[in-house]
Amino acid sequence: MTPNLILYAVPFFLITVILESYVVFKQHRDFVETKDSLTSIGLGLGNLFIGLLTKSVIYVCYFYVYDHWRLFDLSIHWWWIWFFAFFADDFTYYWFHRISHEVRYFWASHMVHHSSPKYNLAAALRQTWTGNLSGAFLFYVWILLLGVHPFIVFFFQQISLLYQYWIHTELIKKMPNWFEFIFNTPSHHRVHHGTDLDYLDTNYAGILIIWDRMFGSFQPENQRPHYGLTKQIESYNPAKIAFFEWVQIAKDIIHSQSLKTAWNYVIGPPGWSPDGSRLTVEQMRQQNKSKKE
Repeated sequence: MTPNLILYAVPFFLITVILESYVVFKQHRDFVETKDSLTSIGLGLGNLFIGLLTKSVIYVCYFYVYDHWRLFDLSIHWWWIWFFAFFADDFTYYWFHRISHEVRYFWASHMVHHSSPKYNLAAALRQTWTGNLSGAFLFYVWILLLGVHPFIVFFFQQISLLYQYWIHTELIKKMPNWFEFIFNTPSHHRVHHGTDLDYLDTNYAGILIIWDRMFGSFQPENQRPHYGLTKQIESYNPAKIAFFEWVQIAKDIIHSQSLKTAWNYVIGPPGWSPDGSRLTVEQMRQQNKSKKE
C-alpha cells in the first residue's frame, strides 16, 4: 500500500500556516483571517478523515482494474514507467480539474476549494469531503488500463497535491521566467482562484502549466485577483460549505419543470439556468462583451 504522504505532511502544513499568518500579521497585510483559516483547516481535516474511509474502496477498484483488465505488463522497476506516469497523472489532473469547473456535478465537490475569499496556505487545505464519493478517482483508470501499477498512480496523485500546497500564497510574487513558463506557480494559481471575469475558469494546472498553454486556458496575472466564488457563501461552518452546492443542486432538481431541465442542472456548467436568471462564465463574458460594444 502506498504510504499516506499527505498524513505525514500535516505537521508541516500546520507549522507553515502559522508562520505565514505571523509574517502577514507583521506586514499588516489583509490576506489571512483567523475564522476563515480555521474553517479551511476544519475542511482539510474532514477531507483527511473521510479519505481514510473511502480510499480503501478506491484501492480495491484500482487493483481490480489493474489485475483483471490491464493491457500491458509494465514493471514498477522500469524508470521510464515512473517518468510516463508523472506526465499521465498531471495530464489527467488538468482535464479532471477543467471538467470540475465545466460540469456542475463535479463542481459541487470542487467549489469547496474555491470558497475562501482569502488566498493563503490555509486555503490550500480547504478540500472537498465528497470528491471520492462523486467518482473523481475514475478519471485515472485509463493509466491503470495501460498497465501502470496502482502504487505509482497513488504516489503521483499525492505528489501533485503536495506540490500545489506551496502555490497558495501571496507572499511569493513571481518565480524565475523559465519556471513560470513550465510549472504552476503562486502567480498562475492566484489567477485560477480569482473571481475577476478575465480570470474565471483558467489555469487548471496541477504541476505543469504547459497543459494550459497547450489547450488555450492560460491566463497571466495582470492585477491582484479578488478571491472566492462569484456568489460567496457567507458562512464559516465547514459542513455547510462542504455540502452547500449539493444542496443547491437538490433544490434545483426539486423545482425543475422537466427531466431535461433537471438533468441540465446536474451536468450543465455551473450557473446554468433555463431562463437565464443565473449565468454561466461563458454567458457572463458574452454579456460583458455586448456591453462594451
